[in-house]
Amino acid sequence: MRKTAVRTTDVWKIYPQEPDPVEAVRGVSLQVETGDFVAMAGPSGSGKTTMLNLIGGLTRPSRGGIWIDDREITEMSDKALAQLRLERIGFVFQSYNLLPVLTALENAEFTLLLRGVAKDERRRKVLELFHKIGLEGLEERKPGKLSGGQQQRVAVARAVVADPALILADEPTANLDSTASSDLLDVMEQLNRDHGTTFLFSTHDPRVMERSRRLITLVDGQIESDKRRNHFSGSP
Repeated sequence: MRKTAVRTTDVWKIYPQEPDPVEAVRGVSLQVETGDFVAMAGPSGSGKTTMLNLIGGLTRPSRGGIWIDDREITEMSDKALAQLRLERIGFVFQSYNLLPVLTALENAEFTLLLRGVAKDERRRKVLELFHKIGLEGLEERKPGKLSGGQQQRVAVARAVVADPALILADEPTANLDSTASSDLLDVMEQLNRDHGTTFLFSTHDPRVMERSRRLITLVDGQIESDKRRNHFSGSP
């Protein structure tokens, strides 16, 4: 039996607003196993991005419990949450969130820098990963000189190079054309297959849903369906 990477129990997120509060997430309970490749789908406003932010500790639930690797994060201090994200979680955002003054290589090694990894080791790991995901030769380019697909690959490299247990990807293909989306998903599947990294996406992209091993559909902040898909090509 595989370990549990993520578990949520009766999680709510309510935003105060006049005249009526907004219930962005309403009593969501789910469990994601280590090494899984899961998509949370749903229309805009369904709560999928909010759930991703809650699981990543970027925002706190109004009530309910969240566990990462059997550690409850709900009551953690901001400092402890930041340390957990640095050590255990990688983020991929649809807006890439690359630092424009840094090169592709410097952006990708940023998490390792924060962890205090020596320069030679950082460069070795990033260059090895760039070779695997088709960024070889682009190390010294800054984000403004990269295509959208290349920037998103750099963002993925930054997320995975430190070998996090969990990757949270928020609409990672939203700004990419079909070819770049397919290439990026190939990279993520390879990383999942080779390293056993757990992936949890929020998406409304049919291509991501088709590639996922499990599809959770959210509507109005609640789970409408949760289906296991058997055709995924990654590790069992």
